[in-house]
Parts: sequence; structure tokens; C-alpha cells
Amino acid sequence: MNIDLTLPMSAEKLIPHRPPMLLVDRLLSFESSSGVVEASLASDSILANSKGELCEVALVEMLAQGYATVKGYEDLINGKPVQEGYLVGIRRFSFSGQAYAGDKLTINIRTVGSFEGFSVVEGEIYAAEEIIASGSIKLWLVNDGSKSGA
Repeated sequence: MNIDLTLPMSAEKLIPHRPPMLLVDRLLSFESSSGVVEASLASDSILANSKGELCEVALVEMLAQGYATVKGYEDLINGKPVQEGYLVGIRRFSFSGQAYAGDKLTINIRTVGSFEGFSVVEGEIYAAEEIIASGSIKLWLVNDGSKSGA
């Protein structure tokens, strides 16, 4: 199967999430385990309150899905199937602004370390050129350096 790897690329082609839990829209750029992802949640999102404010956990999950999008693209360009992964820890996270449903958010993501299936990722989430959240998370990737039991 031949897949067009031209960017920008829909996140739906790169990660297993689907609405209503698909929080990122597309991969805008990629370079060596880093990338920029775009997101915009609908006003009826389950992660927004009645005022349209996104809860903080939505931003943490956006960073995780942003990483999954970058990693999925990296897998495809290396001729591998897209791997499944799980958010296993929040190392640190800070919130400096409020995101609202309908805002166009930009997520910058960098892989800062990987070891035996675990990755540490740092990133920032921007709304209109302003950082509204930043942090470091840990993820576990199924079958990425993990040893299978026999």
C-alpha cells in the first residue's frame, strides 16, 4: 500500500484515536523526532465546560496525541506500521493561559529521550502565538524496543 506522506497530513492517518477522543487535527511539520501539530476542538467537545473553556487534562492529552502524530509519521517514513502507545506519566506540566473550544492551537513536540519502549517528550501548546501550556510527559510504545516474553 502506497501512502502519500506530503505534509500537512491528517492526524487520523497517523494515530488510532477517533472522535470524540481525537484531539489533534494534522501534522504540519516534521524533523528528526520533532514536529508541529495543529488542533482545534469543536464547541461541543466533551473536554470543554459550558463557557467553552478546555480543561487542563485536554491540553496534556493534546501533547500526548501530538507526540503520537509525530511518531506515527516517523514510523511511516521509515517503512514501519504505526505503533500503539500509552501516556504513562506526567513529569511536569505548567499552564499559563486558557484555551477555548474553537481556538486554533499549535503544539510543538520534541522527543528528548527513548529507552526500551519508553519515550520522554517535551512540548509547548500555543494559542495565537502565546504559550498556554508546556510540559514533559512519558509514554510507552508497544513493540518499540520492548522485549516480548517467551
